[in-house]
Amino acid sequence: MKKYEGIRVLLIEGRARQVMPLMKSLHELGCHVTTYNTSKLDLGYASKYPNRKILSFCSDKDRDKTLRSIRQELIDNKYDLVIPLTDFVAIILAQNKQELSQYTTIAVNDWDVFQYASDKLKTMKVCMDNSIPCPRTYIADEIPSNLSDLRLDFPVVIKPRTGSAAVGFRVVDNMNELKGVIKATQAKFGPSLVQEYIPQTDLQYKTQIFIDRNGMMKSAVVFAKVRWYPLAGGSSTLNVTVKRPDIVESCQKLLKMIGWRGYADVDLIQDPRGDVSKIMEINPRITGSVKICYKAGVNFSEQILQDFLGEPVTECFDYLENIYLRYLHTDLLWFLNSRERFKAKPSWFNFRNSSDQIFAADDPWPFITYSIQSAGKLANDKKRRTLN
Repeated sequence: MKKYEGIRVLLIEGRARQVMPLMKSLHELGCHVTTYNTSKLDLGYASKYPNRKILSFCSDKDRDKTLRSIRQELIDNKYDLVIPLTDFVAIILAQNKQELSQYTTIAVNDWDVFQYASDKLKTMKVCMDNSIPCPRTYIADEIPSNLSDLRLDFPVVIKPRTGSAAVGFRVVDNMNELKGVIKATQAKFGPSLVQEYIPQTDLQYKTQIFIDRNGMMKSAVVFAKVRWYPLAGGSSTLNVTVKRPDIVESCQKLLKMIGWRGYADVDLIQDPRGDVSKIMEINPRITGSVKICYKAGVNFSEQILQDFLGEPVTECFDYLENIYLRYLHTDLLWFLNSRERFKAKPSWFNFRNSSDQIFAADDPWPFITYSIQSAGKLANDKKRRTLN
């Protein structure tokens, strides 16, 4: 009998890339895994690993209906643990955690903690108030006509206070342009930030950390973004694990300051002006690149289960370096759009010693169905990223 035999876990939503390593690892640990899907093309529906696959409603265009659908699923079926995999679902579960916890355990922080990660302004304020390296950040509506009053020089960055994957991100070169972009960004994406522009380098990082119920860090994996798309700033298309204790220290300090528990993903960029890695944001849910941690030897699924059951959480800091993870669907777009396509190191054509976020030889159908979905999804993402 497997150690976690019979523990019923619900993963929401099945279309998120991160569902792949989670449902496989939870299945291998003995859990009864259910995926919450909106289409039969979703990864969580196409995979062989879930014990149960459901089709239900989940859309950021109708928050109330989504909440009703999730609530009804929790009422109708018994689950021991629910894990959100997208920002939208994580926010809904965090905001309604007290009510939904009468049906099951929700693997999200309480809202008063969660919002310090989901709201980029709150994240940056904690960093700035506690001398944690980050770009200077201000509320767009409070920007004066003279940026020198804020010690900001052009170019600057404007982006929404909430969200991910560089949606709404824009680099602005002058005051006249800034005024128009602020208005357009807030009209489309809501409250926004103006931020110090960090000169682009090839050094961007992610840190994925697990903090147990007692506030102790139990694992931390740092990996570098080798390539990303869109080219101006977006989600990683190729990552590689590295060792950076200084980055772990900054991220641990931030998470401790806000009282975080469980899994967290932190984005950073190396500022060449001071050769320091600056925190950009916290992703308050399991992210698409999490598979690299599993490949490097850190099993977040097991840590989540141990913490949920009140067991001692296994420490894992000695992970493998130089483990590569590719997201082929957007890495192909990087290749088609980058002038460095034939100069890239490692070579774009080198598929050795790397794995893909989605493709698995022993579970090929999700890659096929995801490829079908991606044709329309990438077109929609391009529209969401732009203001026009």
